Amino acid sequence: MKKIDYFFTDKSDGNLAYHVEDEKENVDKNRKKLAKKYNFNIENLFYMNQVHGNNVQVVDENSPRLIENCDGIITNVKNLTLMVMVADCIPIIFMDKNKAVVAAVHAGRNSTFQKIASITAKKMIDTFSCNPSDIEVIMGPSIGKCCYEVNDELKKIVKTTFGEKFIKGNNIDLQGINTMLLNDIGIVNISSSNICTKCSNQPYFSYRVYKKCGRFAGLVTIK
Repeated sequence: MKKIDYFFTDKSDGNLAYHVEDEKENVDKNRKKLAKKYNFNIENLFYMNQVHGNNVQVVDENSPRLIENCDGIITNVKNLTLMVMVADCIPIIFMDKNKAVVAAVHAGRNSTFQKIASITAKKMIDTFSCNPSDIEVIMGPSIGKCCYEVNDELKKIVKTTFGEKFIKGNNIDLQGINTMLLNDIGIVNISSSNICTKCSNQPYFSYRVYKKCGRFAGLVTIK
């Protein structure tokens, strides 16, 4: 069994994204502090220009550190740290400790509708022969069904594609949809944070609370 480290940051770690209203040097400083705090090599930090799609890429030490137009990254290489950045969307970490394969995935509404969770899992299975029963999935803090209100058109998409059980009033359950998609391919070892980034008053950035907020992150490394 390989040792795999993962963690989710919060506001105390600062904003980790370059694409929001922040100075580049602030983000650089926050990322360096994070590398020191969690003992990973900043030179081996892989992150994405996330576009709310379902493109999932396998990375290794020769890949660019910034993967363009991508919402999921997978590796089986030791000491590479994969990072997903969020502020209400679900940061999902995938781990197979037997095969030593990990992934970091950005599952907002569009990516969830485009089934990014199952695309990631299938890529782990097809590329690295992972067994679904060995894949462990952790969904970090994100906007919960308590607060994720959408319009009628989006509710209709959820009802038609995934089923009415994921709708309550005007709200939809993204965690539930992702869990079902993973269950459908045999992944049952799933844990989901019960912290809602919008209403919990916990120290996480929330786009719904403040549009100009920073981004917190989920990170994973094979040690």
